[in-house]
Amino acid sequence: MNTEARRHAKFNGLAEAYGADLYRYAMWICGNDALAKDLVQETYLRAWKALDKLNDIKAAKSWMITILRREFARTFERKVPKFADVDEVIVREERELEPEDRTEVRLLRKGILKLPPKYREPLLMQVVLGFSCEEIAAELEISKSAVMTQLFRAREQLKARLQKDGVTGNVHELF
Repeated sequence: MNTEARRHAKFNGLAEAYGADLYRYAMWICGNDALAKDLVQETYLRAWKALDKLNDIKAAKSWMITILRREFARTFERKVPKFADVDEVIVREERELEPEDRTEVRLLRKGILKLPPKYREPLLMQVVLGFSCEEIAAELEISKSAVMTQLFRAREQLKARLQKDGVTGNVHELF
C-alpha cells in the first residue's frame, strides 16, 4: 500500500471511529443540526490537512475534539449563526423514550446549555464523549483537580436548576 493509500485509510478509520462522537458533541455545544454537521465537516477538512502531524493515534479523538471546539469558536468570530430553540432539537436517542422521559431529557439539555461554559464544557466532555478527568484536563489545559471541581459544581448547579424546574430524582441518574 502506497503512502497516499495509507493516509486515506488512516483518515477514513478516524472519521468512522469518531464521527458519531464529533456530531453528538457538536450538537450539544451548538444545538443546531445543520451547524453541527458543518462543524464536523470543517473538523474533517482541518484534520485531513494536518493528518501528517498526528503522531499518536491514541490522541486522535482528543485532537479532533480540539479542532471541532476551535472551529465552533471561529464561527462566532465570523458571524453569529441563527440557532433553533433548544426545545425543538431532539437528539436521535430521544425517539425511543417515553413522552415523560423526553420532557426530562429536554429539561436536562436546557439546564446543561444554561451552565457557564467553564462548567458546561467539562460536563459535556464527560457525559457526551465519555472522557476521563485526565483527558478533560489535557483537552482544556487545566489540572485534574480543577476538572473535578468544575464537574462537581456543574452537577450542583444543574441539580439546583432541575429541582427548580420540577425535575425530581438524582441528577447522576439522568445521565
